[in-house]
Amino acid sequence: MRPVIGVLGNILIMEGGILPGIERAYVNYDYIDAIIKVGGVPYIVPMNLEEEIIAKQISLLDGLILSGGFDVNPLLYGEQPSKHQDYTYPEIDEFYLKSINFALDKNIPILGICKGMQMLNVALGGSLYQDISQVEGSYIKHVQSAKRSTPTHSVSFKKGSKLYEIFGEKTFINSYHHQCVKKLGQRLMAVAFSDDNIVEAIELEGKDFVVGVQWHPEMMVQNPKSNMIKLFEEFIKFAGRE
Repeated sequence: MRPVIGVLGNILIMEGGILPGIERAYVNYDYIDAIIKVGGVPYIVPMNLEEEIIAKQISLLDGLILSGGFDVNPLLYGEQPSKHQDYTYPEIDEFYLKSINFALDKNIPILGICKGMQMLNVALGGSLYQDISQVEGSYIKHVQSAKRSTPTHSVSFKKGSKLYEIFGEKTFINSYHHQCVKKLGQRLMAVAFSDDNIVEAIELEGKDFVVGVQWHPEMMVQNPKSNMIKLFEEFIKFAGRE
């Protein structure tokens, strides 16, 4: 049986056309394509705030991907918005938090990507730098000017982590983020770093597979020189367990 992999949906606010301002439920197709490539059944989980509905949605899944999206609302981790804060959508954040909690309660494997990693950290009591410029010594360009499947900087992995087992000591990634982990959430371990010491991946102790990565591996799967398919293969392996 192919495991069912849910991808948390986002809201796309239309800015033009005949219906400006209309909100559409969506995820980028790169997520869908990556899931299919490793033998999963993709399932888009549309945003809503009804706990009973979210619990039912999550109960249908064998694995959960937390997709990227708007900036995380800083009020969730006790900070006021800085001048660097971009657009936030608090209802989406609430949806993420509820979905994460239900998935953790049911021991469903989780892969958090970009904002998804940040929300996993916040859900477990962590905080964020609202902009990388707040991190002393940061110098790498973390919002790349290149094709989305092109790796633009390296990350190093902590020995003993799941990601070290997958990628080894170092690999190359793409990068599309201006926020990053500040304080780690409870039982989370920082397991990957860029050369300017930005946390690039986290793992949750005591769970078979709860992993967050700051880059966009789903965008890199289409690159024949990329090794990011390995991450989805490992994720789908845990999602497929009875």
